[in-house]
Amino acid sequence: MTTTSPASGSDPPAVAVPEPATSSASSAFERFHPRVRQWIWDQGWQSLRSAQEHAAAPIMAGDRDVIVAAATASGKTEAAWLPICSVIAMQAEDDTAEPGVKALYLSPLKALINDQHSRLDQLCEHLDLPVHRWHGDVAGSQKRLVTRNPDGLLLITPESLESLFVNQGEKIVRLFGGLRYVVIDELHSFIGTERGAQLRSLLHRLELAVRHRIPRIALSATLGDFGAAAEFLRPGAGPDVAVVSSVDADSPRNDDRTELRMQLRGYIAADPVKVNADPTGETGVDYDKGAIADHLFATLRGSDNLVFTNARGLVEIYTDLLSRRSAAANVPNEFQPHHGNLSKEVREHVEDRLKASDTPTTAVCTSTLEMGIDIGSADSVAQIGSPLAVSVLRQRLGRSGRRGQPAVLRMYVSEPELTDHTPPADALRSQLMQTIAMVDLLLERWYEPPDLHRLHLSTLLQQILSVIAQRGGAEAEPLFDALCAHGPFRTVDKGTFVALLRAMGEADLISQDTEGLLLPGSAGEKLINHFSFYTAFTTDDEYRLVSYGRTLGSLPVEYPISVGSLLIFSGRRWRVLAVESQQRVIDLAPARGGRPPTFPGMGPDVADEVRRRMRTWYEADAVPVYLDRTAQRLLAEGRAAYRRLSLDQQPLLSWGRDTVLLPWRGDKIMNTLSVVLRDHRLEVGQDGVALTVRRTNVVGLWELIRQLACAPPPDPLELAEKVANKAADKHDNYLDDALLTKSYAARSLDVPGAWSALRMLAETPRPE
Repeated sequence: MTTTSPASGSDPPAVAVPEPATSSASSAFERFHPRVRQWIWDQGWQSLRSAQEHAAAPIMAGDRDVIVAAATASGKTEAAWLPICSVIAMQAEDDTAEPGVKALYLSPLKALINDQHSRLDQLCEHLDLPVHRWHGDVAGSQKRLVTRNPDGLLLITPESLESLFVNQGEKIVRLFGGLRYVVIDELHSFIGTERGAQLRSLLHRLELAVRHRIPRIALSATLGDFGAAAEFLRPGAGPDVAVVSSVDADSPRNDDRTELRMQLRGYIAADPVKVNADPTGETGVDYDKGAIADHLFATLRGSDNLVFTNARGLVEIYTDLLSRRSAAANVPNEFQPHHGNLSKEVREHVEDRLKASDTPTTAVCTSTLEMGIDIGSADSVAQIGSPLAVSVLRQRLGRSGRRGQPAVLRMYVSEPELTDHTPPADALRSQLMQTIAMVDLLLERWYEPPDLHRLHLSTLLQQILSVIAQRGGAEAEPLFDALCAHGPFRTVDKGTFVALLRAMGEADLISQDTEGLLLPGSAGEKLINHFSFYTAFTTDDEYRLVSYGRTLGSLPVEYPISVGSLLIFSGRRWRVLAVESQQRVIDLAPARGGRPPTFPGMGPDVADEVRRRMRTWYEADAVPVYLDRTAQRLLAEGRAAYRRLSLDQQPLLSWGRDTVLLPWRGDKIMNTLSVVLRDHRLEVGQDGVALTVRRTNVVGLWELIRQLACAPPPDPLELAEKVANKAADKHDNYLDDALLTKSYAARSLDVPGAWSALRMLAETPRPE
């Protein structure tokens, strides 16, 4: 990809992208059922997209799993469902279909299910094929239609499928005995996560229940390693998975767009002051946030846009700043918040505004609008702060530039004001450099590789209880064979599995009768019967926020709140009128002041390749064309600090009484190095690109690194044993220390990578 114009002013420069090749003939079209072909003609399509053309044959064959990888809005949904619906329609005509649901669609989001339901209903009404939704917001009467007369397509979340197994386990065979296909949307969002481990387990248990293999069709716009994705989709049989990609391997980027316009704007974050840029004269606002809000307000009004932040609290801050600018300018407020703690009604209102052509809307959002919910064509996407990951940036970029229009990306990065006491990581302008590195990798179509080596013991514990609940009891040996030996938890050996059962027994989660049958213990019964059991991830108890009878959303119970306090939520300012602790309801009324809440949550680890690429940019001379003047200045300052600190020669430097170490490696390796150094009685803090070793002489640390590099790497389990707090996942509190140690070692340590880094560090000159 080559840039074609300078980055000056407000308009991002253009970046050329090649057009994909198309074919006038369509063998796929001829394969489809006549009524599916008629539907295609009714849509006025001139041809099938690349993914739709090439996915038809392997999906309709029905003898293998398929990954469909294509850009957002490139027709992945139809690439899966046109052939699936054709097969179902043909079987109905031949009277060869088995009773039950014919195709199962699994989505990470309820909103995506609602969106897909509307799209599929239009196709399936031509085929007399019912389309059902099943999630927490769907009425019980609609769910009973499925259980009484299972047929057609069922769109469901993993959590709702888990609930079906637990509460209606005896109906699973009747519901899914005729299942021909499983479709998994947004596959990348599941890979390497606890929720992904749960999904794989549910799919495997489904096949065990119906006693036949069910082809899995996975959809994603953000996959970098097809081999790893295929192995995730079908553990142990990844090489047999067919991959249909609309991306030409010889092209750095070849999707449906012809142009990408991009700009990275830099800002200096001074201390909180009375902001002149804020027309309301409010105090306590960071200058950079006010300046960013000014640019967003001036640039985005009158069009449809998505402004992504990395935290829900920032959504509230920027929505409030933009709303106040609208009020000060006496213009309609087009800026609306969208995040997971807002009520369904509030989120759907924003989505409807984005779809409507006559209501210009900019949604300030988190990942809730990252995936494929149909909100029409966004004119542009903005990213505030360094992206959480390259794959996240790609997913967000995919929301802009549809229907032949240029994709427009604006990025806003703040760096602190330089002083005599600025830490090295800040002097290096690391957030700006990380963003540049991620954009560089994005243009090369590189995405973070998934971690397929985690044990997922927390989720395995949940699945053991779920199987016991489904079957009314289970024996240990068949349970191990089903879930581990021949199932999705293949990284768990028999010894670890037995230790997990013992730990569950000691916690009274399970008991065993005289014949060896595993049954729920009293604590296990309580856990299974709680609504939160169906999720593999932690769900916080929350207060419901209400104003004049309308639910606005929710806040974690841990968030400190009292009567009379002021709050910014749902893009507006509120005063707390009452707090009902037993009902967990907070009553609000409009107010003039307020402050945004703090929400829990952490982003993904920064990958090793991102930090390596950052160092490449520090040592280069080129200036990306998409940087504005302030970003160019920050780039120059970062490179000047890199040279001044001689980091090209020596990654260790003295900083007061401390020593700062910059190995330019990813977070997992950085964490491993921290654990190793703490094992040698050193106090270590991690600050993004840097490790700060407190009260340590730089030469002494260099000599220790040389000693470590010459020694054999430690056993990861021995290293993990020395970590005090190893719990991270939902049910880790039920694991004993030995199991926590195994889980932590697999999840958080990369000893080979750390020792490779140590050997490179040991080759650097002795510090002065």
